[in-house]
Amino acid sequence: MRTRTLSTATALAVLFSSAALVAATTGPAAADSAELLAVRSVGDVLVDAAHERVYVSDPKGGKLVVTDYAGTVKATLDGLPDVDGLALSPDSRQVLAAVAGLNRIVSVETTSYTQSASYALDGAEKPRTLARAGGKLWFGYGPSGAGGIGSLDLSGDEPVVALGQDGEASFYAAPELGSDPDSGLLVAGEKETSADALTVYDVSGPEPQLRVTKSVEGGFFDDITVSPDGTQVVTASGSPYYHPVYSTKDLSPLGRYDSGDYGAAVDIAPDGTVAAGTSSWYGPDVHIYRQGKWSKVREYEFPNTGQSSGGDTLAEGGLAWAPDGSRLFAVTSNSEGVFSLRVLTDPAKSRPTLKVEAPRKAPRAERLTVKGTLAGADLPAGIPLAVTREDLESPDGKALAEVRTKADGSFSFTDTPPAGGKVTYRVAYAGDATHAAVTASDSVEVSRSRTALTLDKNGKVYGYGADVSFTAHLGPTYKNRTVEIWADPYGADKPNKLVKRGAVNSHGDLRATVDMKRDTKVTAVFAGDSRSAAAKGTSTAYARVKVSTTVSGHYKTGEIGSTKYHYFHKDTDPVLATSMTYHKGRKQRFEVQVYGSDRKWHATGSEYFALGPDGRSTVRLEAPGRSGIRARIRSAYVNGSSGDTVNSTTYGAWRYLNFTR
Repeated sequence: MRTRTLSTATALAVLFSSAALVAATTGPAAADSAELLAVRSVGDVLVDAAHERVYVSDPKGGKLVVTDYAGTVKATLDGLPDVDGLALSPDSRQVLAAVAGLNRIVSVETTSYTQSASYALDGAEKPRTLARAGGKLWFGYGPSGAGGIGSLDLSGDEPVVALGQDGEASFYAAPELGSDPDSGLLVAGEKETSADALTVYDVSGPEPQLRVTKSVEGGFFDDITVSPDGTQVVTASGSPYYHPVYSTKDLSPLGRYDSGDYGAAVDIAPDGTVAAGTSSWYGPDVHIYRQGKWSKVREYEFPNTGQSSGGDTLAEGGLAWAPDGSRLFAVTSNSEGVFSLRVLTDPAKSRPTLKVEAPRKAPRAERLTVKGTLAGADLPAGIPLAVTREDLESPDGKALAEVRTKADGSFSFTDTPPAGGKVTYRVAYAGDATHAAVTASDSVEVSRSRTALTLDKNGKVYGYGADVSFTAHLGPTYKNRTVEIWADPYGADKPNKLVKRGAVNSHGDLRATVDMKRDTKVTAVFAGDSRSAAAKGTSTAYARVKVSTTVSGHYKTGEIGSTKYHYFHKDTDPVLATSMTYHKGRKQRFEVQVYGSDRKWHATGSEYFALGPDGRSTVRLEAPGRSGIRARIRSAYVNGSSGDTVNSTTYGAWRYLNFTR
């Protein structure tokens, strides 16, 4: 990493207190989280442990964003064009930022987030990278073709700037820097070119001493970090596809962290835990190692929050540890250029794999066996696992006897479930100093006795608007005697509605009244209890529509036999007005019959006419032009043919017509 965040005293305090902290932390680890960052780019990421703040520089946006440990933005400092590298003062009171667009280093107060100082650099242009070592602040500076290393000493009454501190080494532009503040080591490498040389300086004295310059694997170094003990340097670059490790004494290779993709970032926690970051669209992005141990402790793969096929990627130099090792902060971006600050919790702890397997089904009140495995590196036998059972009688969980793992990590336990339904067995491993807490569960469907539930009135037909009482009958159950009655009228525009909820009476009955204006599916619902299965009873009842027809244009009425007729002159058109219960798109079926010489009624045809919004439809029947004709008409709603299916077929009364001279 470009900058370190701890003094010797702070580092020792963290190391000595970490054991007590871990010992006290026996519950599940906090979940990883992510928050959006309103930045256009990322220059550097810095952690201020004293105030629990994270600083992210945005060169393109010319600003510095400050968040808390949860990723919530606490401040944004604008007016910092091309701001890049960051460093924290030894007392954590100031954050120093290299502002290339101003050719200055700016100091920001860490409690008020206000600019407290701005340091000119004696003509040095484009300062980009910062590192603390040997009691001074070191900076990489220079445009293309004029790179160099300078120092800023703030220990005296006045700031002292020194340029050209790179000695016999040369840099094309501002070099990438890494350091160990305690040992006084400074490491530099080309950031803007493929030159593969690293240079190690001893800056613990009055003047920097070049210890070694050597070609190594890499070039275009995105990140350089020095181990807390000052013995190792780790680099991140686009090639090779791993993070090589070198001795700070002579840059001889010591090994490599096989991260497997384009190197983007690297940071080392005070306890030596290495976070190696890669730019990986289709694989893990962050790889955790113990210092000097080449097998991975843990990996993280970022999700895809953009529009591409690959996942979000890590920003160059976008990793920073919280000094106590409890969190690793990672800045990522997606294909749309949207940045996020991701907070990875307890990343130094390996994550064991916990599996729990319960039977798929089991009878209630009979013994069953649950099996499982806890697998992970360096896990001993006899690890205690907490077990809880969640069921209808103990929805918040009931603690069962603790179970311990065998030598191969397997475990098993027996239980006799008192309640039926879905029963979940949850197993939890509390974790330890090197292993994260994990929880796993599995569920078994435990049998319950069958419950009888019926509902009357099925298939019955009622007049429009009738108030119909439906009776649900519940058979024997264990404890629950509550039933719900729901009414679901036909048609997508009417929702299923709860009509009544209550306990059945001593006969097992619950009654509810439904206003039958449409065909309706009525459902009785019993939720079940710990020994009685859930049940439903359904009844579909039907509702007719209202329909009536009035006749006009006649000159009188009279009876033929016992039937009332409307009398018309042979050339007068009868007008028949029908009123029917309205529904969107509904039509009435208009039917005409004529009385024949055989003294029987004969159909002459029918036709559908649309109803108006008021439910009315008026039809003018053409006069026959001759006398002696008797006819009858009626209007009807026909389910399915009249434009909808929400009511039952309903026929109106016949209206009789007699045509005379």
